Amino acid sequence: MPISTTATHSSTHLKADLLLLAATVVAAAGWIFSREALAGFPPLMFMALRFTGAGLLLSVIGRTGLRRLTAQQWRQSAYVGVLFGIAMVFWIMGLKMTQHIGVGAFLCSLGLVLVPLITLFFGERSSLSVYLAIPIAIAGLACLSLDSHFNLGPAELCFLMAALFLALMFVLNSHAAAKIPALPLTAIQLLVTGLITAICSTVAEDWQFSQPLNIWGWFFASLLIATSLRFLIQTRGQGMAPPSHSAIIMTLEPVWTALLASVWFAERMTTMQLAGCGLIFAAMLVNRWPSLQLWLKSVLK
Repeated sequence: MPISTTATHSSTHLKADLLLLAATVVAAAGWIFSREALAGFPPLMFMALRFTGAGLLLSVIGRTGLRRLTAQQWRQSAYVGVLFGIAMVFWIMGLKMTQHIGVGAFLCSLGLVLVPLITLFFGERSSLSVYLAIPIAIAGLACLSLDSHFNLGPAELCFLMAALFLALMFVLNSHAAAKIPALPLTAIQLLVTGLITAICSTVAEDWQFSQPLNIWGWFFASLLIATSLRFLIQTRGQGMAPPSHSAIIMTLEPVWTALLASVWFAERMTTMQLAGCGLIFAAMLVNRWPSLQLWLKSVLK
């Protein structure tokens, strides 16, 4: 491969890594925003309003891009949105019931860790470094969260189901993001997710809008930051790197979640959890080792 081509390839992956890293920080903040908002909202109603609002916002901003999509691109975007909508139904119900946010973040991240294995069914082959990073990431996620009292109850089952659908969604979204502009793709996905959660909410919940002002503040933080901004950044990053590489970086989300929870909810980080953060960071380095080698060579020249 020519040196210029290699450098361009490495630069593109670096940009993707930085975008996905930013997405993990925003996603972690979303756990805090959502948990606070659930103090005043029925869970499915909250998700319906959150994703519909975010989808409409991005649709207005990206209306030109939406008009340019082909029918096939619309179908592909909507299909990914269906998977994401189902995942979000399970996720919000798990978040509503859980007593340990860190455990929930761990279980949801299991889906991302398994993404490189799922890509095998799509005929993709990743480098050895990706597969070496998987057990390290799993060990880190376990240390991060499972030192708490762990029981496989309804909340944990919801998180596991969310992880399954998130893994499938992540792979298909990476393929879609490589062919469809990030803004219209994200808008369609969020609107479909809002529709699915709204249908579930109308069946299971009573809607009311008497929430205190501070609850609405958490709602809009969830809508604008943890949804619109987060998924726009994530979709853009996914379109610039293979899904197996992207998924390992996204496992940083529970690290930031645990750190934010320790600050916001005064949850203390144990020695085991700190070790978990270190292992996940090590998994990232192993995952990106080929690119790191190229970067080190360029720096040392």
